[in-house]
Amino acid sequence: MPQHLAPEREFTMRFTSTSRGARLARRLVSHRLNERGHPYTSPVNETLTLITAELTANAVRHGHVPGRDFHVQLTLAEGTFRIEVTDTLTEKRPPTSPPATDSLSESGRGLLLVAALADDWGVTPRRAAPGKTVWAQLHARTKGHPHTQRVAPEPTGVDLLLATSSLLRGGLGSRPEDASHGDRRP
Repeated sequence: MPQHLAPEREFTMRFTSTSRGARLARRLVSHRLNERGHPYTSPVNETLTLITAELTANAVRHGHVPGRDFHVQLTLAEGTFRIEVTDTLTEKRPPTSPPATDSLSESGRGLLLVAALADDWGVTPRRAAPGKTVWAQLHARTKGHPHTQRVAPEPTGVDLLLATSSLLRGGLGSRPEDASHGDRRP
């Protein structure tokens, strides 16, 4: 089980287990990071927002129990951001390593993105009730830039993963002129 650090800053909230709840969680995490000195367009904010989007989408899609919410906790401790998404379904645990997917599959890429972006990630059982927590950690410098040992392609790995995620989430099969209008989701 991963070691928990003493939090310097923490954001915790419960969300409805719907796509709207997942979207709100993603936006609030991004907003909290912006308030804490990591602007919306900074690598830390973009990376943690994408990780949050993937983990909350998985909680809604694979961890949904009718009438139960999911829980998000964002912590900064000793230069490490930790995002935790807890749902109430114990039976469906993601694999400890991302599954291999074929290039034509429409699902299964979320954990690949999380593994590529996070410095560490994993799954732990929920402590006080049924369920599980999927978590990811990102080491960051105080100025808001990720501190990782990975080599990213130009322009940056985050830019490419954001573009890939956008295509996977709904851009497949769309016309090029549709893509120029940006994200229209509420």
